[in-house]
Formats: sequence, structure tokens, C-alpha cells
Amino acid sequence: MSDPHDFFGEQIAASYDDDADARFAVAHLALESGFLAELAAPDEQSGGRALEFAIGTGRVALPLAARGVEVWGIDLSEAMVAQLRAKPGGADIPVELGDFSTALAGVGMAGEFDLVYLVFNTIGNAAGQEAQVATFANAARHLRVGGCFVVETHIPGVLTAQHDHRWQVFSHTDEHHGIDEYDPVTQLMWSHHYTRIEDGTYRRNSVPFRYVWPAELDLMARLAGLRLRERWEWWDRTPFTAASESHVSVWEKE
Repeated sequence: MSDPHDFFGEQIAASYDDDADARFAVAHLALESGFLAELAAPDEQSGGRALEFAIGTGRVALPLAARGVEVWGIDLSEAMVAQLRAKPGGADIPVELGDFSTALAGVGMAGEFDLVYLVFNTIGNAAGQEAQVATFANAARHLRVGGCFVVETHIPGVLTAQHDHRWQVFSHTDEHHGIDEYDPVTQLMWSHHYTRIEDGTYRRNSVPFRYVWPAELDLMARLAGLRLRERWEWWDRTPFTAASESHVSVWEKE
């Protein structure tokens, strides 16, 4: 695997938490952290120990830690982790700087986690099949037997893209234009964001992803010694159907 590129530098990190996506709302974070906390401490005897791949600014980690879960993190971006460190409680969370597909969360922590999780479509940031397979293997490496790996991601929009299955507009306002570009041959996609800045011009930020289907993720899990335990459309446990546009999947280490 080639060395991953950090697409979340200081400019992105400084405004990351300003995102209007519902995932940043207090009510949603209570829902998401509650879902994860149940998996981290299934016997309710303790808060459990969880590891977040791509912990970033602590959007999910801090609400989860507030529930009594011992949270650790791995992240490639020093700028994103600096935002976490600046928040109340952020300095208390151990974070390993590195690629979540290979990095280890501390010496002697292999097999010590009840939960590993990777959310907000970030599995796609491992922009190659080899890197995604390695991500599942790394999650399994950190989990105790019976522990769970959770991935939240979208169903590939290539199905609803224009007739050539290449372009899909997902945002179109005066302040922001968002266009996903797909290559069905390689399963690579690029998420293009054009954001209006103070002088009236637009700043472009393009991030590569590899889109992946639920069945392919299940196969990656099996290769890592994990089995599918449950799959939902969303964190509120809405049933997953053929019409679902996203999924929250839970695999258990055997």
C-alpha cells in the first residue's frame, strides 16, 4: 500500500465542526454515542473501551467518553487532532497519529478493545481495496473476542448518478456546491466541494474515496475473522432495505 495523503489539513480542520450535516447536531450525537456505548459495555459492568479510527476533532469520541467509555483514537491528521485537544476533555483521550489501516493504538493494546468504530463514510478514505481489507484486519487486531467493529457509510451513489453513472450533485446552494464523481471500473470516486469564501469566489476541495458495497464489506470482515451481527439503515435502528441510502453495520470478532 502507498502512503496515505492527509486531506484534512489546517484549513479543513479549522471549520470541520461548522458542518451543517445532521451528524453534528447534539440530538444526533446523543443517539450515535448511545448506540456505540451499548456495544462497548454490553454487560453494563463498566463503560468499556473503544477505539475510533479517524477520531478527528472528537465529534463522536467526546460524547462517547462522556458516557463513561474509555476512548482511544487513531488519526492521520495532526490538524484535526489539534482541534480535539483544544476541546474540554480532548487532551485526556490517547491518540496515535497514523494510518488507521495499519497503526496500533498504544503498546500492548492489541486485543484489548470492546469496540472499534469508523463512521461518516470514512471507510472510503482508505481509497483502495487493499487498504480497506487492511482496515478490517487492523480492527480485528485491536478487538477482544466478542468485540465489535462498527462502520457507518453510504450506499454508493453511482446507482442514482446521471445516465453515464459518473456525476451526482449532492449539494447546490449559493454557499456550497457538492458534486461526486464516480469511476465504476475502479470503484474510485472524488467528492468535489466548491465553498464560497469572503471575496465572493469559490474554493475547491476534492477528496478521493473508494466506494464499497455492503456485501464486499462483509467479505472483508470474514477475511479478518469477523461475522456480521447486525445492519441498520441508521443509528436509530431503522431497518436496512433495498431503498436505504446508508448503513450502520456491526461485525463481531469470533
